Amino acid sequence: MTDKDHNPSSTHPPIPPTSEDECFARLRLLRSRRVGVSTYKRLLTEHGTAQNALAALPTVARAAGVANYEVCPEGVVRAELRAGKDASARLIMHGTAEYPQTLAELDDAPPFLWVIGNTQLLNRPTISMVGARNASSLGTRMAKALAQGLGEAGFVVVSGLARGIDAAAHLAALATGTIAVQAGGVDVMYPAENTQLAQDIAKTGLRVSEQPMGLQPMARHFPSRNRIIAGLSRATIVVEAAARSGSLITARDALDQGRDVLAVPGHPFDAPAAGCNMLIRDGAALVRNAADVIEVLGKACLSVPAQPELDLAAAEKAPAPRRTLRETAALHLQILSRLGPSPIAEDQLIRDLNTPSSKVAPVLIDLELEGHVRRQPGGLVSRA
Repeated sequence: MTDKDHNPSSTHPPIPPTSEDECFARLRLLRSRRVGVSTYKRLLTEHGTAQNALAALPTVARAAGVANYEVCPEGVVRAELRAGKDASARLIMHGTAEYPQTLAELDDAPPFLWVIGNTQLLNRPTISMVGARNASSLGTRMAKALAQGLGEAGFVVVSGLARGIDAAAHLAALATGTIAVQAGGVDVMYPAENTQLAQDIAKTGLRVSEQPMGLQPMARHFPSRNRIIAGLSRATIVVEAAARSGSLITARDALDQGRDVLAVPGHPFDAPAAGCNMLIRDGAALVRNAADVIEVLGKACLSVPAQPELDLAAAEKAPAPRRTLRETAALHLQILSRLGPSPIAEDQLIRDLNTPSSKVAPVLIDLELEGHVRRQPGGLVSRA
């Protein structure tokens, strides 16, 4: 069900989640069929409590054309809670003191998080690192060096527990603090090769998931996980990423959330570096080492003193004007909104956009490489 499936019948503000029964009902509401984060929030706003929302849900479903709708059975939620207890996991609900503030700011913040490990890490300065699963040896070395340096500077390193860059970042930050955001249940070891790493993180770091206990990850779960990786931090670093890498999805999530994006450059002929080079061209801060990251973010992001060897004077200088990632994303949308299956002249498109060709041309190339735009003979372009 979507937000347009039902007209609001009331505008009760959701009550604070103080009672155990209300917490149970909220989890049951979220686990009900066709209820996502947006619908969950809308139902709570309309009906005031999860108990009332559950009672109204079959009627809401019928209005949306779903017959014979049944809410999530109580037994399913009780089984999930038992599984969490058996795995030594804890459930953190949005609106409680333990819920991470950076994540709570998102419009699509997860209503619940299952966690295993040290929840105190959620209160420390965090920075996210993502990159290629089939990382090069140089990429892996870079991820380890960055994670170690940032950890020593006071940051908790957040990543996705995937092979490659993620695993390297987690491993290097075990001693200083790392958070692994999982696509499946927090008790599910995926990929299997990172089982030992996941167990080590549970001892000194933190594993996090919004999914039910025991859920095996599927392809559709990874984009949702990526928004949490980006949302837990004020900035995301992309270490190595191809032009169509999933890591770029995390970078775009960070951009949409109003967070900083940084990237490690690579050789122009190096395909695994193409995504990072594109990000830098479009305004992401170039990163060579941990000092570069701290220079961009500034001392205010840290709860511990900056390392004495880092020169932060450059952070006070006004940056040179450049096209930001947000401007690039907006231009992507403007171009695609003006293109259809019927080709039009590229120069006409530029005139319609009222934007210099020097800005439009590289974005058109991006869209062409991503398969969204098709070039036709005679200088014509169309939407793929």
